[in-house]
Amino acid sequence: MGAGLGRHSIFFAQQGFDVSAIDISDYAVNYLKELSAKENLDIDINLGDIMFSLPYADNSIDCIFAYHAISHTDTTGIKKLVGEIERVLKPGGEVYTSMCSKESWKFVKAGYPKIDENTVLIKEDGPEKDVPHFFANREDILNLFNNFDIERIRHIDYCYLKSKKSDCKYYYINGHKK
Repeated sequence: MGAGLGRHSIFFAQQGFDVSAIDISDYAVNYLKELSAKENLDIDINLGDIMFSLPYADNSIDCIFAYHAISHTDTTGIKKLVGEIERVLKPGGEVYTSMCSKESWKFVKAGYPKIDENTVLIKEDGPEKDVPHFFANREDILNLFNNFDIERIRHIDYCYLKSKKSDCKYYYINGHKK
């Protein structure tokens, strides 16, 4: 989910996995199609918005990998999105995802407008300007993924990023659908 230019999709396909990729960007989807053809990899590549409805049947997916993709919404959207993840995963299916941490500078100190109690509208110039970002703490994650057996939640602080000090924190979550 949120395949972008496809580095993870390519890697997993090279390891022998059957891979389906989805992204909202025409450019990214076309790039991944060209790259997978060049690498002679059979990847099911879809253009679509993961926030609305995943184009997969109920209980049809073994594993979802979505790093730095699902937080681009508000509280209502994240609940719907986690519901979609649950819908398409097979029982026992695995999820590997990440969420922005409420301890991050962007949530605590940046002064960005809040859409709801968990969501800010990013105002920095760049590709995420005016894009909502959902931020969570451990309890929020456990509530959102209450129909999953959570194996691990890691809280990572990127305190130095792109040659400068940073205060950018993320949760990395993996679990299994009950």
